[in-house]
Amino acid sequence: MLNKKKSITIKDVAKKAGVSSSTVSRVISKNQKISPETTKKVLKCMDELGYHPNAIARSLVSRKAGTLGVIMPSTSKDALLNPFFPEALRGITHWASKAGYDILLSTNDSKNEELAVIKKYINSSKVDGIVLMSSEIRDICVEYLSSVDFPFSIIGSPAENGDRINHVDNDNYMATYELTRYLTMKGRKNIAMIAGDLSLMVTKKRIEGYKKALEESNLIFEQNQVYTGSFDEKTGYEYASIIADLNPIPDAVIVTDDLVAFAAVRLFKQLKLEIPKDIAVASFNNSVLSRYSNPPITSVDVNASELGEEAIKLLVRAIEKGERGNKIITPHIIYKRKSTEMDEQ
Repeated sequence: MLNKKKSITIKDVAKKAGVSSSTVSRVISKNQKISPETTKKVLKCMDELGYHPNAIARSLVSRKAGTLGVIMPSTSKDALLNPFFPEALRGITHWASKAGYDILLSTNDSKNEELAVIKKYINSSKVDGIVLMSSEIRDICVEYLSSVDFPFSIIGSPAENGDRINHVDNDNYMATYELTRYLTMKGRKNIAMIAGDLSLMVTKKRIEGYKKALEESNLIFEQNQVYTGSFDEKTGYEYASIIADLNPIPDAVIVTDDLVAFAAVRLFKQLKLEIPKDIAVASFNNSVLSRYSNPPITSVDVNASELGEEAIKLLVRAIEKGERGNKIITPHIIYKRKSTEMDEQ
């Protein structure tokens, strides 16, 4: 289907609109001599036919927008309440400003809405490039942006064609592997996991790292002890309640986000479970929530601000130099705190 769109030519648009090819070219270049009525008709035909390459090329050549589009993930309705995203946006806005670009932020309720916004941004030349703040296993936005060769970068890893797509990420597999091994070396033998959305690449990689660490520690990987959901407090409460009802109760739980872990810790404490004596809790993002939770939560610092900065650096290079396929892996650090350290007082 995407290949079919690429075969559409300016002549096809002209024929459908009942105008000349030169008129279509003038509409694309925003020539003021073309009437609003004709412009509207031609743009409608371009959209119906899926003809965008020339608009994209014009955006690349003119670079007049001076704006970068940032697409928030649609997997969580209240994503901005999660400390990871404001921190990543801090890095994005800081480096975008240094590079001379403004930011246009978009939040959407579904992947189809994300794609519609991306198409609108490109076709109306609102942005010179786009940052996707998440990556799904089958991501229609990544597929579309790749098919029209519009400058973009991803915070996360693409499921396919990583050698052709600009992206910045942590080694989520290794980070979770190390966190799980750390817990096993602390003597934990029944480790549950509260993961994120299964459609996301980050969730896939973290589950793989967790599974590998269990296997190397001669512990059994239990699929029914992996709980997947949104990156929000509700998920933490719901799954912590389920975990607390298990017999036996797991002696540790890895949570893939501090906001979720914060809620889980509160629920465990309400149920009179002692942390870490009864159940150790470890998480990701090293946000303020992990540091000021009671007890403070062991957490992996994924350097969210740096992820945002590097995503913009890659995007600017894609816009200004035409670079594609650059990959950056940012370092991670495990901060060990009282939620897993029995000997800390």
